[in-house]
Amino acid sequence: MAISPYLKPGFYDDALAKGRHRDIVGGRWDETGRIQMRMLADVGVAPSDRFLDIGAGSLRLGCKLIPLLEASNYWATDASRALMLRGYELELEDKARLDPARLIEDADFSFPGIPEDIDVALAFGVFTHLPLTYLERALASVRRKFPGMRMFLFTVFLAPDMAADQSHRQADGVVTHPDRTPYHFQASTVASLANAAGFEIEIRTDRLPRGQVLYIARPTT
Repeated sequence: MAISPYLKPGFYDDALAKGRHRDIVGGRWDETGRIQMRMLADVGVAPSDRFLDIGAGSLRLGCKLIPLLEASNYWATDASRALMLRGYELELEDKARLDPARLIEDADFSFPGIPEDIDVALAFGVFTHLPLTYLERALASVRRKFPGMRMFLFTVFLAPDMAADQSHRQADGVVTHPDRTPYHFQASTVASLANAAGFEIEIRTDRLPRGQVLYIARPTT
């Protein structure tokens, strides 16, 4: 069994052939995009920020955020460049605002070709579909690759310590699991991984789609 449905061979080709570029990034396209934009405004993301959208999918956030950022301030990565390009083609109204070369395929958080002067990075709904080792890898890579970054925002599902090793129903109704998608983690484990990577963290209590929790990781030095 694949650790994530997104990593199954042919997943993206099949979904794109069926015109499902919106559906495969979680649905609730407009609602979630608006929530993401409010979230970024609440944490102080500004037009001058150089922004990295990790797991950008078909640009659900990008099509709303790109028009508000200063020119050339948006970069994106995803396991499927074809999915990002479909979003570029069908969802981004002013294509002159984004050079498609800034849409970079990256399945292992190595961030090839992304400049180091990124100010803010976001991974929304990425680690809900990947085991804990991927979050650990991403935290270390973000800290190393972007030394001057102001903050790294990411979302996860959490489970109480007493329920961490079994399936757990989130407040929003979704059932999460320790060993298959959608994955949940323990807050203490996330804190330990972030601290080890050189971040201090803040948890936002805002209710996000499906009960995800927003973390704000800021470099400690």
